[in-house]
This record gives sequence, structure tokens and C-alpha cells, in this order.
Amino acid sequence: MPRLYYALDLRDDAAAIAEYENWHRPDVVWPEIVASIRAAGIEDMEIFRSGNRLVMVMQVPDDYDAAGKQAADAADPRVQAWEQLMDRYQQRLPWAKPGEKWVAMRGIFSLKAALAACDARS
Repeated sequence: MPRLYYALDLRDDAAAIAEYENWHRPDVVWPEIVASIRAAGIEDMEIFRSGNRLVMVMQVPDDYDAAGKQAADAADPRVQAWEQLMDRYQQRLPWAKPGEKWVAMRGIFSLKAALAACDARS
């Protein structure tokens, strides 16, 4: 199963960051949001923070349909309400395309690949 990585910034405001983190607590996040994530076939999702930078890691099946997830979210009023709420805290990365929130990250190093290359050279 592939892992997908995305980045996004929060407004650089300690109180807003604390509120954002609170909204993502397991007992606070809206159940409809969790259901929409699972309905898209996403096996696991984690969000990490350093300063005001967020990194989201998603474990997805090989046939994961990102466009289908985006379309389903756009048609779901509860997901749209959540996205509007989260927009209060988020800011787009400077290199994000118009309308893009979470920006896909590109892997640049893999220990497994490096080890395999080292073994092949031996």
C-alpha cells in the first residue's frame, strides 16, 4: 500500500494552532469527517506539526482515487463545513497552485532503495 505525503501551513499564531490541534483530537473531530476518509478507502492518516508546518501522511490502497475523494468531498455539505472551519487556521504554501490546499510532497530519499543500491554495487 502506498503512502502519500502532503504539506500545508497554519497561520503562525499560537492560539490558532492550539485550536486547530484541539479540533483534531479523536474525541472532537467530527465523525462525518472520519467516515468520509474511510469511505475513500484511506487506511490510515496522520498529521504531524513542526512550528506552523503540517505534514499529512496517508496510507492508501493501490487503487486509491484522489479525484474521486475530492469530488465526494465537494458534494458533501458536512465536509465542506469542516473545510471552511479549518480554513480559519490554515494558510496555503507559497508554491501551492490556485485552489490547492494540501500540497503533495515528492520523496527524495529512501533508505531501502539506498541499501538495495549499495548491495547491488557490492
